[in-house]
Amino acid sequence: MTWPRVFGEVVRSGLTIEETRLEPLLALRTAVGVAIVVGPTLWLVSPAYAASAALGAYSAGGATFQRTWRPRKVIALAAGASLALSTFVGYLAAGRLVTFLPLLAVWAFAAGMAWALGSTAGIVAATTVGSMLVTVTLPTSVGRALEHAGVIALGGVAQAVLILLFPIRRWGAHRDALADALAAVADYARRLRHDPTAPFDPEPLMTARDAASVTPSQARTRPPALHGPRGLAERIRPVVAALADPYVGAPEEGPGRDRARELLDAAAGVLDAAARSIRRGTRAEVPPGSTDVLRVDEEHEVLEGPARQAAERLVELLGEALEIAGSGGACGKAPTPPGPADAQFLVRPTMFRLVPVVVRAVRLELRRDSPVFRHAVRLAAVATLGYLIAAQLPLGHGYWAPIASVMVMRPDFHRTYARAVARLAGTLAGVALATGMVRALGSDAHVSGALAVVSAGLSYTLIRTGYAYSQCFTAAYVVFLLGMGGQAWEQTVPERVVLTVLGGALAMLAYVVFPAWETPRLSGRLADWLAANGRYAAAVLRSYAEPTRQHHADMRSALLASRAARAAWQEAYDRARQEPVRPRGLTSREAQEAQEALKKFGRAAMLMESVPRADRRFVPEAERFADALEADTEQAAVDVRERRNPDWGRVEEALHAWEGAAAGDRSPVVRRGAELQKRALEDLATAVCCTPLERDVGSAREEQRVRAAVAAERDGSGPAPRGE
Repeated sequence: MTWPRVFGEVVRSGLTIEETRLEPLLALRTAVGVAIVVGPTLWLVSPAYAASAALGAYSAGGATFQRTWRPRKVIALAAGASLALSTFVGYLAAGRLVTFLPLLAVWAFAAGMAWALGSTAGIVAATTVGSMLVTVTLPTSVGRALEHAGVIALGGVAQAVLILLFPIRRWGAHRDALADALAAVADYARRLRHDPTAPFDPEPLMTARDAASVTPSQARTRPPALHGPRGLAERIRPVVAALADPYVGAPEEGPGRDRARELLDAAAGVLDAAARSIRRGTRAEVPPGSTDVLRVDEEHEVLEGPARQAAERLVELLGEALEIAGSGGACGKAPTPPGPADAQFLVRPTMFRLVPVVVRAVRLELRRDSPVFRHAVRLAAVATLGYLIAAQLPLGHGYWAPIASVMVMRPDFHRTYARAVARLAGTLAGVALATGMVRALGSDAHVSGALAVVSAGLSYTLIRTGYAYSQCFTAAYVVFLLGMGGQAWEQTVPERVVLTVLGGALAMLAYVVFPAWETPRLSGRLADWLAANGRYAAAVLRSYAEPTRQHHADMRSALLASRAARAAWQEAYDRARQEPVRPRGLTSREAQEAQEALKKFGRAAMLMESVPRADRRFVPEAERFADALEADTEQAAVDVRERRNPDWGRVEEALHAWEGAAAGDRSPVVRRGAELQKRALEDLATAVCCTPLERDVGSAREEQRVRAAVAAERDGSGPAPRGE
């Protein structure tokens, strides 16, 4: 993508209104937390202390809106404590540049490395850098610095107390994650009615799994409705895919296909009812007629063979979903979980046991090619450089420039540039709005304090609709806060605009000077996904060949690793498409076709996972094919990284031997899945081929389509699946 197109996309992205559900009650509660600490400190102490209190309460309140599965009160307390610490430490070194600049650089670097723990930790850490830059100008002694730090921490305590006293939709984020997973499978079932090979994005299932990780104390208070439905969604997804697929399930046309569509529609209705029940915490009614459809009549059932097995399994699983939809989210405590050795929940470390996890995650990112490490280096350099440049300008409040840089910078190119544009637009609108209000109402400290609280509430309300719109009221909040301290708007408004432009420009320039482009890493991400998919497919085959508990556990862990690798690829691919970088590995077309091939490969493994065993007899052909598949995909991953053509010799040999023994095979569906996987691997080889002859895209892909059509006609199964 060229730079002009990149800037066009950046502007559109930065000013886009995101369609999301507003949460005015949460915004009101958080704004009240700001008012609780600002009002008394302004009335009883001084505007300077009120400014510190407002900083702590506002930043701690904003942290509670970030995406996290930990209790919001814990996030508020942690944010308030970290803000207080950065304020006090910053003041101790603020006397001279020779001490403050190294501290600022180290603190900013640590804040950048906090992204190794996730976006919430990175954003909260960035606010501590802003706190260090702002509040070191307020105290006049070490004692006063401690007082200001205490007042800032008090803001976090106030937010935590309000969350404790006035909980709004407790466990709401966890309910939404689980409901979204069930709704995603319901949508998948509906799309399968019209497109038997429709794709499925596993991100909702991954999010639901992340939300299901709880600490032992959370597990004791988790609503019963949040315990089992996630696993239900995981099990239903491959079954509906197997039922709909014309290659291994219901026939492409005729009464069998009509029956499959009825079952898929009923499944979607039941899953949607369960999703609504969990999201709202109430009982939900299943659509009329669904229970009648979900009966497999022994005499009149038109589905046969694997399709009938899939239908019976689907009816069994939907019976569990009907129980969820009927029970709703009734209040009550979950039973106390057993000891650690027998824990039945996904364990999330407590805050105290999180330290080794933090150290390990940061250590893994301490390498030159890590996007998080490069972000930390940029953050440290820009914060110190912005502070030095702003100090030389004939403007007050020079800290606005480095704060603008720190708050817009992200580990990736597109979000950094989009947020820089959004911050500038929001600042211009916000200072214009605040200026008009101050001129109309005057600059009384109490009026400015009230307007600051209102602006904070509006900023919280719009925090999820787009950075530019939230930043508009954040800028107004800052202007009112400074007005509360006696600063004239004629002085603060121009300074704020100029320094925001400077900070945004430094942030954008830093990414050009020291980038972390994803485009050159696409080959590595693709290789990781290929290897992970190969291990998952091999684990599925081994679990089928010899269904032991260990093989099932291996299959589950391989599936999770495959999803993580796919998510890493998708994130890198989406970022690469928005970067102004020429491809130095995979081209855009190669990446797209390779992605589709690996989706088909993963989908074939998922279909095999859903096939029930007729008996527990060992199947040596499946074991041999699993070994060949794992070996070839591991070697192909190395070939893709080094830009060599992958070879599937062992896979072809194993599949040929399996076809020779097909007469005694009790599960031809699994063998068909193996054939689908081989075709997907051939498509991948065509997509990433490196020789000039194979780069003749038209002839290579036409040969591939003809081969697939001939194979489908030979098997009498209709067109081959197109994607996952």
